[in-house]
Amino acid sequence: MMKDRYISVDVFRGFTIALMIIVNSPGSWGNTFAPLLHADWHGITLTDFVYPFFIFIVGVSIVISNKNKGTSSSTKTILFRSIKIFSLGVFLGIFTGFMYQVVGSGLSFSLSDIRIPGVLQRIALVYLSCAILYKYSNWVQQLVVMLSLLVIYYILMTFVNVPGIGPGLLEPGKNLAAYIDSLLIPGSMWEGTWDPEGILSTLPAIASGIGGMLAGYILTTKKSMENKVIIMYFVGVFCLLDSFVWEWIMPINKNLWTSTYVMYTTGWAFLMLASSVLLCDILKLDSWFKVGIIFGSNSIAIYALSQMLTYFAYGMPVFDTSFNGIIYGGMVDFGLYPKIASLLWAILYAFVCYTVGLYLYRKKIFFRL
Repeated sequence: MMKDRYISVDVFRGFTIALMIIVNSPGSWGNTFAPLLHADWHGITLTDFVYPFFIFIVGVSIVISNKNKGTSSSTKTILFRSIKIFSLGVFLGIFTGFMYQVVGSGLSFSLSDIRIPGVLQRIALVYLSCAILYKYSNWVQQLVVMLSLLVIYYILMTFVNVPGIGPGLLEPGKNLAAYIDSLLIPGSMWEGTWDPEGILSTLPAIASGIGGMLAGYILTTKKSMENKVIIMYFVGVFCLLDSFVWEWIMPINKNLWTSTYVMYTTGWAFLMLASSVLLCDILKLDSWFKVGIIFGSNSIAIYALSQMLTYFAYGMPVFDTSFNGIIYGGMVDFGLYPKIASLLWAILYAFVCYTVGLYLYRKKIFFRL
């Protein structure tokens, strides 16, 4: 444990961010191994674990950081931090759109092109909800809220009639979540008529964050590290078994963030965190996972960097092509299997972000929002 930090949590967070960068930055979307793509609709792939894992870690961090300080953050502090995270998400979307449309293509960029929902925006809303909940309730009440959100979301998505569609349909753009998004979300949406980070589906995402808070309570108890690991393994298995029951009535779906998806990914998150604690805090093998520590100690900064580099890597003209065209295209032209070349490009992209993270880590510079 570093000062006010759990190495095991940093390792879990770090490898989650590293995987997020890799799956977001292939050499070619048309030549990507299936596990590194999101499921088309129902179902789950390796990539679909990244986002809920990070939200789970947000919940863990809320409990740990407040326990370390000995008091919960003020409501004003929580609100201000949420606004900063949300604003950063919107800014990254504007920056990327501006670079591609105005700088790259010479096209105009208007307010209607701005996408309000997004990855960091949802994280901000989850953090706001979970931090307030932590401040004004105990873990039993939080568990009740988590389960209530999952049941309410299932009822809404299954039984509420959607105008022109009917109740219970869970198809792309044809469900209650998409209908609400079309009414309330201004500007651009990711899929035109609906958004995977929409309004209604943020409710079960908050449940994912609460799951992380429950893990944080386990981590900060006075029990031995061995007992904490056993409890987290037990909870993880229970969540997985529960998700198998949920799947009889509601499919696993990342885009809709279904209740089944929450329980399934939360179960695996408990298992992964327990394994990280076992390896780093009990077996003292944290030196084997330095990459995770580097990524995890500056996760938001490295994620923001990875988003801001996209135009320079893919869109900026370099010798009548781009860096992606030179490196990925060069590997393919050399005869390398395209999917292997695409993965190597993604790993290289993540390595560039890692070198910045390594510099910040060595200089003891840790960005916080």
